[in-house]
Amino acid sequence: MTPYAGDRMATSQAERTRALMLLALCGVFWSSAGVLIKFVSWHPLAIWSVRCAISGAALYAITRPSLRGLTRAEWGVAVTHAATTGLFIAANKLTTPANAILIQYSAPVWVAMFGAWMLNERASRADWLTIVVVLSGIALFFLDQLEFSHMLGNGIALLAGMVFALNTMLLRLISARAVVAPAARRNPLRAVVVGNMLGAVIGAPFCFMHAAPDATGWLALLGLGLVQQTAAYLCYGWAIRRVTALEGLLVPIVEPILSPIWVMAIFGQRPSHWALLGGVIVVGAVTARAVLSLRRPAVE
Repeated sequence: MTPYAGDRMATSQAERTRALMLLALCGVFWSSAGVLIKFVSWHPLAIWSVRCAISGAALYAITRPSLRGLTRAEWGVAVTHAATTGLFIAANKLTTPANAILIQYSAPVWVAMFGAWMLNERASRADWLTIVVVLSGIALFFLDQLEFSHMLGNGIALLAGMVFALNTMLLRLISARAVVAPAARRNPLRAVVVGNMLGAVIGAPFCFMHAAPDATGWLALLGLGLVQQTAAYLCYGWAIRRVTALEGLLVPIVEPILSPIWVMAIFGQRPSHWALLGGVIVVGAVTARAVLSLRRPAVE
Protein backbone atom coordinates (compact mmCIF):
# COMPACT_ATOMS: atom_id res chain seq x y z
CA MET A 1 0.00 0.00 0.00
CA THR A 2 1.17 3.52 -0.71
CA PRO A 3 0.22 6.27 1.71
CA TYR A 4 -1.96 9.08 0.47
CA ALA A 5 -0.29 10.84 -2.44
CA GLY A 6 -0.81 14.28 -0.89
CA ASP A 7 1.34 13.40 2.12
CA ARG A 8 4.76 14.79 1.25
CA MET A 9 6.20 14.35 4.72
CA ALA A 10 9.09 11.91 4.64
CA THR A 11 8.48 9.09 7.09
CA SER A 12 11.53 7.23 8.30
CA GLN A 13 11.50 3.61 9.38
CA ALA A 14 11.99 4.74 12.99
CA GLU A 15 8.92 6.99 12.75
CA ARG A 16 6.82 4.16 11.31
CA THR A 17 7.92 1.90 14.14
CA ARG A 18 6.97 4.54 16.68
CA ALA A 19 3.65 5.14 14.90
CA LEU A 20 2.72 1.45 15.04
CA MET A 21 3.67 1.29 18.72
CA LEU A 22 1.53 4.36 19.44
CA LEU A 23 -1.40 2.76 17.60
CA ALA A 24 -1.07 -0.33 19.78
CA LEU A 25 -0.95 1.92 22.86
CA CYS A 26 -4.04 3.70 21.54
CA GLY A 27 -5.85 0.34 21.48
CA VAL A 28 -4.81 -0.21 25.11
CA PHE A 29 -6.21 3.19 26.10
CA TRP A 30 -9.46 2.61 24.17
CA SER A 31 -9.89 -0.78 25.86
CA SER A 32 -10.26 0.84 29.30
CA ALA A 33 -13.81 1.96 28.45
CA GLY A 34 -15.55 -1.27 29.47
CA VAL A 35 -14.09 -1.49 32.96
CA LEU A 36 -14.38 2.26 33.66
CA ILE A 37 -18.02 2.42 32.55
CA LYS A 38 -18.84 -0.32 35.07
CA PHE A 39 -18.02 2.16 37.84
CA VAL A 40 -20.48 4.79 36.53
CA SER A 41 -24.17 4.39 37.40
CA TRP A 42 -25.67 6.81 34.91
CA HIS A 43 -27.52 6.97 31.58
CA PRO A 44 -25.18 5.80 28.76
CA LEU A 45 -25.71 9.00 26.75
CA ALA A 46 -24.96 11.08 29.84
CA ILE A 47 -21.67 9.18 30.16
CA TRP A 48 -21.03 9.85 26.47
CA SER A 49 -21.70 13.58 26.92
CA VAL A 50 -19.44 14.04 29.95
CA ARG A 51 -16.67 11.90 28.45
CA CYS A 52 -16.78 14.02 25.29
CA ALA A 53 -16.77 17.25 27.31
CA ILE A 54 -13.74 16.21 29.37
CA SER A 55 -11.83 14.94 26.35
CA GLY A 56 -12.68 17.95 24.20
CA ALA A 57 -11.53 20.36 26.91
CA ALA A 58 -8.33 18.40 27.55
CA LEU A 59 -7.42 18.08 23.86
CA TYR A 60 -8.06 21.79 23.36
CA ALA A 61 -5.91 22.72 26.37
CA ILE A 62 -3.04 20.47 25.24
CA THR A 63 -3.00 21.13 21.49
CA ARG A 64 -4.43 24.68 21.41
CA PRO A 65 -5.94 24.31 17.92
CA SER A 66 -7.46 27.13 15.93
CA LEU A 67 -11.10 26.27 15.27
CA ARG A 68 -11.53 28.77 12.45
CA GLY A 69 -11.95 27.78 8.83
CA LEU A 70 -12.73 24.10 9.29
CA THR A 71 -12.72 22.29 5.94
CA ARG A 72 -15.47 19.95 4.79
CA ALA A 73 -13.23 16.97 5.53
CA GLU A 74 -12.65 18.25 9.08
CA TRP A 75 -16.37 18.70 9.64
CA GLY A 76 -16.73 15.15 8.35
CA VAL A 77 -14.25 13.94 10.98
CA ALA A 78 -16.09 15.89 13.68
CA VAL A 79 -19.50 14.48 12.78
CA THR A 80 -18.28 10.90 12.29
CA HIS A 81 -16.30 11.03 15.54
CA ALA A 82 -19.40 12.00 17.49
CA ALA A 83 -21.57 9.56 15.53
CA THR A 84 -19.24 6.59 16.01
CA THR A 85 -19.26 6.82 19.79
CA GLY A 86 -22.98 7.60 19.96
CA LEU A 87 -23.98 4.78 17.59
CA PHE A 88 -21.82 2.28 19.47
CA ILE A 89 -23.56 3.17 22.73
CA ALA A 90 -26.96 2.81 21.02
CA ALA A 91 -25.93 -0.55 19.56
CA ASN A 92 -24.94 -1.79 23.01
CA LYS A 93 -28.44 -0.89 24.24
CA LEU A 94 -30.22 -2.66 21.37
CA THR A 95 -28.08 -5.78 20.90
CA THR A 96 -25.57 -7.75 22.93
CA PRO A 97 -22.18 -6.11 23.66
CA ALA A 98 -20.52 -9.01 21.83
CA ASN A 99 -22.57 -8.40 18.68
CA ALA A 100 -21.91 -4.66 18.88
CA ILE A 101 -18.14 -5.10 19.18
CA LEU A 102 -17.80 -7.74 16.45
CA ILE A 103 -20.01 -5.94 13.94
CA GLN A 104 -18.49 -2.51 14.58
CA TYR A 105 -15.05 -3.95 13.95
CA SER A 106 -16.07 -4.66 10.37
CA ALA A 107 -14.57 -1.17 9.90
CA PRO A 108 -11.27 -2.45 8.37
CA VAL A 109 -13.30 -4.16 5.64
CA TRP A 110 -14.79 -0.81 4.58
CA VAL A 111 -11.38 0.86 4.62
CA ALA A 112 -9.91 -1.97 2.54
CA MET A 113 -12.76 -1.57 0.04
CA PHE A 114 -12.79 2.23 -0.25
CA GLY A 115 -9.28 3.26 0.82
CA ALA A 116 -7.98 3.05 -2.76
CA TRP A 117 -10.72 5.42 -3.94
CA MET A 118 -10.41 7.97 -1.12
CA LEU A 119 -6.71 7.80 -0.29
CA ASN A 120 -4.93 5.89 -3.05
CA GLU A 121 -4.14 3.21 -0.44
CA ARG A 122 -4.77 -0.25 -1.85
CA ALA A 123 -5.24 -3.24 0.43
CA SER A 124 -2.77 -6.07 -0.20
CA ARG A 125 -3.46 -9.79 0.09
CA ALA A 126 -1.74 -9.73 3.47
CA ASP A 127 -4.15 -6.98 4.58
CA TRP A 128 -7.21 -8.96 3.52
CA LEU A 129 -5.85 -12.10 5.19
CA THR A 130 -5.24 -10.13 8.39
CA ILE A 131 -8.80 -8.78 8.33
CA VAL A 132 -10.28 -12.28 7.94
CA VAL A 133 -8.11 -13.74 10.70
CA VAL A 134 -8.75 -10.83 13.09
CA LEU A 135 -12.53 -10.92 12.64
CA SER A 136 -12.48 -14.71 13.10
CA GLY A 137 -10.50 -14.28 16.32
CA ILE A 138 -12.94 -11.69 17.66
CA ALA A 139 -15.83 -14.02 16.79
CA LEU A 140 -14.15 -16.84 18.75
CA PHE A 141 -13.50 -14.52 21.69
CA PHE A 142 -17.20 -13.72 21.97
CA LEU A 143 -18.46 -17.08 20.68
CA ASP A 144 -20.62 -17.87 23.72
CA GLN A 145 -22.21 -14.39 23.69
CA LEU A 146 -23.09 -13.91 20.02
CA GLU A 147 -26.77 -13.95 19.04
CA PHE A 148 -28.57 -13.81 15.71
CA SER A 149 -31.52 -11.75 16.95
CA HIS A 150 -31.64 -8.01 17.77
CA MET A 151 -31.61 -7.04 14.10
CA LEU A 152 -32.08 -3.31 14.81
CA GLY A 153 -29.13 -3.23 17.19
CA ASN A 154 -27.01 -5.27 14.78
CA GLY A 155 -27.87 -2.85 11.99
CA ILE A 156 -26.86 0.13 14.13
CA ALA A 157 -23.58 -1.63 15.00
CA LEU A 158 -22.91 -2.15 11.28
CA LEU A 159 -23.60 1.54 10.68
CA ALA A 160 -21.21 2.37 13.54
CA GLY A 161 -18.52 0.31 11.82
CA MET A 162 -19.05 2.12 8.53
CA VAL A 163 -18.93 5.52 10.22
CA PHE A 164 -15.83 4.46 12.18
CA ALA A 165 -14.13 3.54 8.90
CA LEU A 166 -15.13 6.83 7.28
CA ASN A 167 -13.84 8.73 10.33
CA THR A 168 -10.45 7.03 10.04
CA MET A 169 -10.15 7.67 6.30
CA LEU A 170 -11.12 11.33 6.69
CA LEU A 171 -8.69 11.78 9.59
CA ARG A 172 -5.96 10.21 7.47
CA LEU A 173 -6.90 12.55 4.61
CA ILE A 174 -6.75 15.75 6.65
CA SER A 175 -3.58 14.58 8.41
CA ALA A 176 -1.90 14.20 5.03
CA ARG A 177 -3.15 17.57 3.80
CA ALA A 178 -2.03 19.24 7.04
CA VAL A 179 1.59 19.02 5.87
CA VAL A 180 1.00 21.67 3.22
CA ALA A 181 -1.87 23.52 4.95
CA PRO A 182 -1.63 26.99 6.54
CA ALA A 183 -0.23 26.94 10.08
CA ALA A 184 -3.68 27.33 11.66
CA ARG A 185 -4.87 24.13 9.96
CA ARG A 186 -1.94 21.83 10.66
CA ASN A 187 -3.40 20.23 13.78
CA PRO A 188 -5.36 17.15 12.64
CA LEU A 189 -6.91 16.81 16.10
CA ARG A 190 -8.85 20.07 15.92
CA ALA A 191 -11.63 18.18 14.13
CA VAL A 192 -11.66 15.63 16.97
CA VAL A 193 -12.03 18.51 19.44
CA VAL A 194 -15.10 19.73 17.52
CA GLY A 195 -16.47 16.17 17.39
CA ASN A 196 -16.21 15.95 21.17
CA MET A 197 -18.01 19.27 21.48
CA LEU A 198 -20.85 17.91 19.34
CA GLY A 199 -21.12 14.76 21.47
CA ALA A 200 -21.07 16.79 24.68
CA VAL A 201 -23.91 19.06 23.50
CA ILE A 202 -26.09 16.32 21.98
CA GLY A 203 -25.85 14.10 25.07
CA ALA A 204 -26.16 16.93 27.61
CA PRO A 205 -29.97 16.62 28.17
CA PHE A 206 -29.50 13.03 29.40
CA CYS A 207 -27.28 14.29 32.23
CA PHE A 208 -30.35 15.74 33.94
CA MET A 209 -32.66 12.74 33.57
CA HIS A 210 -31.10 10.66 36.36
CA ALA A 211 -29.19 11.22 39.57
CA ALA A 212 -25.53 12.10 39.10
CA PRO A 213 -22.93 9.41 39.81
CA ASP A 214 -21.03 9.15 43.10
CA ALA A 215 -17.38 10.12 43.67
CA THR A 216 -16.13 6.81 42.25
CA GLY A 217 -18.24 7.36 39.18
CA TRP A 218 -16.81 10.83 38.62
CA LEU A 219 -13.26 9.48 38.92
CA ALA A 220 -14.14 6.85 36.33
CA LEU A 221 -15.56 9.58 34.06
CA LEU A 222 -12.28 11.48 34.38
CA GLY A 223 -10.49 8.30 33.37
CA LEU A 224 -12.80 7.89 30.38
CA GLY A 225 -12.23 11.46 29.26
CA LEU A 226 -8.50 11.78 29.94
CA VAL A 227 -7.18 8.26 29.33
CA GLN A 228 -9.66 6.37 27.17
CA GLN A 229 -10.18 9.35 24.82
CA THR A 230 -7.60 12.14 25.23
CA ALA A 231 -4.46 10.02 25.66
CA ALA A 232 -5.65 7.66 22.93
CA TYR A 233 -6.21 10.42 20.38
CA LEU A 234 -2.92 12.15 21.17
CA CYS A 235 -1.28 8.86 20.14
CA TYR A 236 -3.62 8.41 17.18
CA GLY A 237 -3.23 11.95 15.87
CA TRP A 238 0.56 11.60 15.67
CA ALA A 239 0.52 8.08 14.25
CA ILE A 240 -2.15 8.45 11.56
CA ARG A 241 0.10 10.77 9.50
CA ARG A 242 2.75 8.05 9.27
CA VAL A 243 0.68 4.94 8.52
CA THR A 244 -2.11 3.97 6.16
CA ALA A 245 -5.76 4.24 7.15
CA LEU A 246 -6.05 0.44 7.23
CA GLU A 247 -3.09 0.17 9.61
CA GLY A 248 -4.78 2.86 11.71
CA LEU A 249 -7.66 0.44 12.28
CA LEU A 250 -5.94 -2.95 12.31
CA VAL A 251 -3.25 -2.24 14.92
CA PRO A 252 -5.56 -0.81 17.63
CA ILE A 253 -8.02 -3.68 17.05
CA VAL A 254 -6.60 -5.37 20.16
CA GLU A 255 -9.08 -3.12 21.99
CA PRO A 256 -12.07 -5.53 22.05
CA ILE A 257 -9.81 -8.31 23.34
CA LEU A 258 -8.17 -6.26 26.08
CA SER A 259 -11.43 -4.73 27.32
CA PRO A 260 -12.86 -7.92 28.92
CA ILE A 261 -9.38 -8.80 30.19
CA TRP A 262 -9.39 -5.63 32.32
CA VAL A 263 -12.85 -6.62 33.56
CA MET A 264 -11.54 -10.08 34.42
CA ALA A 265 -8.52 -8.66 36.27
CA ILE A 266 -10.62 -6.29 38.39
CA PHE A 267 -13.94 -8.10 38.75
CA GLY A 268 -12.81 -11.73 38.42
CA GLN A 269 -14.93 -12.56 35.36
CA ARG A 270 -12.82 -15.25 33.67
CA PRO A 271 -13.01 -15.70 29.88
CA SER A 272 -13.70 -19.09 28.29
CA HIS A 273 -11.13 -21.26 26.48
CA TRP A 274 -12.59 -20.13 23.16
CA ALA A 275 -12.14 -16.52 24.25
CA LEU A 276 -8.50 -17.11 25.11
CA LEU A 277 -7.90 -18.78 21.74
CA GLY A 278 -9.62 -15.90 19.95
CA GLY A 279 -7.50 -13.38 21.84
CA VAL A 280 -4.29 -15.19 20.89
CA ILE A 281 -5.38 -15.22 17.22
CA VAL A 282 -6.19 -11.49 17.18
CA VAL A 283 -2.99 -10.41 18.93
CA GLY A 284 -0.91 -12.77 16.79
CA ALA A 285 -2.45 -11.53 13.54
CA VAL A 286 -2.05 -7.85 14.46
CA THR A 287 1.55 -8.41 15.56
CA ALA A 288 2.40 -10.31 12.37
CA ARG A 289 0.81 -7.55 10.27
CA ALA A 290 2.83 -4.88 12.10
CA VAL A 291 6.10 -6.81 11.65
CA LEU A 292 5.34 -7.28 7.95
CA SER A 293 4.66 -3.57 7.64
CA LEU A 294 7.99 -2.67 9.23
CA ARG A 295 9.84 -4.84 6.72
CA ARG A 296 8.55 -2.70 3.89
CA PRO A 297 10.58 0.28 2.73
CA ALA A 298 9.98 3.49 4.65
CA VAL A 299 7.64 6.05 3.11
CA GLU A 300 9.50 8.55 0.95
